[in-house]
Amino acid sequence: MKKTYITTNFKQTQGLGEMLAKELRGGEILALTGELGSGKTTFAQGVLKGLGVKGPYTSPTFVVLKHYRIMNYELGIRNVYHIDAYRVGVKDILDLGWEEIIANKKNIVIVEWAEKMKRIVPERAVWISFRHKGKEKRGISFK
Repeated sequence: MKKTYITTNFKQTQGLGEMLAKELRGGEILALTGELGSGKTTFAQGVLKGLGVKGPYTSPTFVVLKHYRIMNYELGIRNVYHIDAYRVGVKDILDLGWEEIIANKKNIVIVEWAEKMKRIVPERAVWISFRHKGKEKRGISFK
């Protein structure tokens, strides 16, 4: 079932990510898609904040992967991986240890530009698409 939310500013987009973080239990893969500037990184920052990751939260655009260690003993989540696939290919992501990262149920994985690596994203992934709906307005759809 597809669910769409409309946000009208940065704080709302980030807040939606924080709300989603409260639902995560470990082992999830969040596959974010959408054009440049559509809110993917802002949403990811909200997820990181909601999971209790210490900031600052910057985009992994040039480093490709950021690894955050968290100790959420209540949920058993130990690691969050934030990946930006904009500038790399599937082989590059595999070489970073993709298979091991997604196999660990104590990890949360957030992938921006996930459409570029769709063939290696497991079926269990939550696909979230971002669309411009005006100057500050965003449509965020969950599948």
